[in-house]
Amino acid sequence: MIYVVKSGDNLYSIAKHFGTNTATLTSINGLPDPDVLVVGQALVLPSTPSPDRPMIDTNLYVEWYTESPSQHVIDQVEKDAPGLTYMMPFAYEVLRDGSLTSMNWGKLGEVAKNHQVESVIVLANIENGAFNDTLAHTIFTDDQVKQRVFENAVAEATVKGATHIHTDFEYIAKEDRKNYVTFLKELKEFAKGFTISSSLAPKSSDNLKGKWYEGIDYKAIGEVVDFVVIMTYEWGYSGGPPMAVSPIGPVRKVLEYAKTEIESKKIMMGQNLYGYDWTLPYKQGNAFAKALSPQRAIQLARERNAAIEYDPIAQAPFFHYWKDGIEHEVWFEDARSIQAKFKLLKELNLLGISYWHSGFDFPQNWYLLNEMFRVKKK
Repeated sequence: MIYVVKSGDNLYSIAKHFGTNTATLTSINGLPDPDVLVVGQALVLPSTPSPDRPMIDTNLYVEWYTESPSQHVIDQVEKDAPGLTYMMPFAYEVLRDGSLTSMNWGKLGEVAKNHQVESVIVLANIENGAFNDTLAHTIFTDDQVKQRVFENAVAEATVKGATHIHTDFEYIAKEDRKNYVTFLKELKEFAKGFTISSSLAPKSSDNLKGKWYEGIDYKAIGEVVDFVVIMTYEWGYSGGPPMAVSPIGPVRKVLEYAKTEIESKKIMMGQNLYGYDWTLPYKQGNAFAKALSPQRAIQLARERNAAIEYDPIAQAPFFHYWKDGIEHEVWFEDARSIQAKFKLLKELNLLGISYWHSGFDFPQNWYLLNEMFRVKKK
């Protein structure tokens, strides 16, 4: 299903060898310039989907930074919608009085409905652009605030035609571990008939130290909500050293642990739709790496005449290039890396996969998703 470009290859010779044509390969792989391939580039080859493909749920977080989603965001969601079960516009920030920030979805709700994609209300403890533990404490422990959150979430969901509320509360204090579980129980009781789901930090044990982990109880939360999204990405992150964003080893370790605490069919694997471009040498305090789509990464390798390599341990592609006397290192996703995640998803018998986030074009992902799974529609 996947061919890796070698020196001297061209699209016509590859197509002829595998009994297909250049137009099909161009379409499947989203090739902007089929006349120029990159050594090390992975190409998906056409095949017939197996009739016994397992059925899974899929989700796409949709983020935008303006008053309403741009046409690019709307177009990207519409493009990906055939492969989606849920769409989660990110996010309604919960204020300290229990009210929610407003969100103009533009045509996203209409796009979702047209493709049988379930729209979801996402609540987050974000204040001044960052997740806030004291805000979370107020939400969980002030009964009046909590009640307003429930009422406002259900009201907004009703306006948006949604019957699903998702919580993304992060950096929860250790002291609020039980309070968060109680909050979710009371939300589920208040919003009867609604699906309730939650995003969870990627833990590999229950005794991990640190603000991101200690307030999260996998077992207790998994018993309350309908499903969880484990955020299995950002090992390689914009402010850290260059490495794969979601290396297969750590992803496996987290998900295998999650299965010991939560029913497998309640677990969604988190998956990044992007990579990062770091400047070298890496030093703490460097300018943040730039996020880029898999399509842009391949285009960049072509522009800088860089061969793409593949790390068999992380199961992720990368390359180096020079610009203006500065060396860069790029890690991203391709057909091989996403196929490895899909195989892990099958092996662990998980509910599905959740993508962070829209705006990054990755046609190979959606083609392989359709080849290997049947996407559940609500």
